[in-house]
Amino acid sequence: MVDNKVMFIAEKESFLVRVMLKKVRDESIDCVFVPCSIDSINSLWQPNALITFFIEDSLSPSEGLLHFLSDKMQEEGNRMILVSSDIDSKYVAEHISGDLIYRTFVRPIDNEAYQKAVVDYFAKESAGEFKKSILIVDDDPNYLSLVREWLKDTYKVSMANSGLQAIKWLGKNKVDLILLDHEMPVTSGPQVLEMLRSDDETKSIPVMFLTGKSDKESVMAVVALRPEGYFLKNIDKFELLEKLKEFFILHN
Repeated sequence: MVDNKVMFIAEKESFLVRVMLKKVRDESIDCVFVPCSIDSINSLWQPNALITFFIEDSLSPSEGLLHFLSDKMQEEGNRMILVSSDIDSKYVAEHISGDLIYRTFVRPIDNEAYQKAVVDYFAKESAGEFKKSILIVDDDPNYLSLVREWLKDTYKVSMANSGLQAIKWLGKNKVDLILLDHEMPVTSGPQVLEMLRSDDETKSIPVMFLTGKSDKESVMAVVALRPEGYFLKNIDKFELLEKLKEFFILHN
């Protein structure tokens, strides 16, 4: 668990907080205490770390702090274990998206249950359970393999080499985004999009087109279909990863 990190945010390093810190460190997980202020949190921030946000009765987190935490977690790939009163947990949930909060514990906390939750979180993270899932649909096997190689470390990636294979796969699987080739034989990208939009089970899945044509007329034809976006196939790895990251932040 060398790479696993916990940021423990609390008003002060009280006896109870020190006990919880020790529980995490007993599992050989790196854990750092962070005072509950925007400046302290920002200066000690660790991307992808699991955050424990411990709220005592004397601490009433401001909306500004909660918005900061929410934005920072979405940008940096963090999730949170929240420890608070029942009232405070509802307040925090109004400002931080539910998929960013892994577990909520109402005080007084069971330290053994907290320790287990931290261990379980990193086991699930290692298994890729928190990754967004993307289906790539393209009739070119070389391009499919290339894009999968680019994305596999950040996302759960599945592939389909035809529109009909994609429709069949989606009948049994869920996905967060579809990257869909615009120009395919037999069943074209626009035809696949039409089928997806006409089915209640798939109509809400975001679709971005992949197109090899960059002339204005071709691009306008793609945009007219009202996908969530499109990428030219000559896009490089780093630009693609950055644009996908921006998409998931905006559509969280």
